[in-house]
Order: sequence, then structure tokens, then C-alpha cells
Amino acid sequence: MSPTSLGPGGVRPAAVVNEAIRALARAAWGRPFTDEERVVYELLVVEWAAAERAEVVEAA
Repeated sequence: MSPTSLGPGGVRPAAVVNEAIRALARAAWGRPFTDEERVVYELLVVEWAAAERAEVVEAA
């Protein structure tokens, strides 16, 4: 599966979302997130959790 393809149910793979979270954290480079970055982070965490659940269901 390519990093841009969607997993089960149209969810990006957890590894792809995890990399987006890491990139956001690297961009902040030790400073607190701005309000906008915090919103993006929270959305990414929710997306990551959904991707993890989808991968577990697919593996079962």
C-alpha cells in the first residue's frame, strides 16, 4: 500500500498519520503548539486512533 493510499473505510494508514504528527512536532521544535497547530494535532490523533482500530479489525 502506498503512503498516500487509504486503508479500510477510507482511513489513511496509522504509519502515515503518525508521520504527519511527527512532522508537526518537528516543525514546532520544542516550543508550545500554536492554537492552530493544537487543533491539527488533536485531529491527527483522532485520525491515528481510527487508523489503528481499522488496522486491528482488518488483521482479525
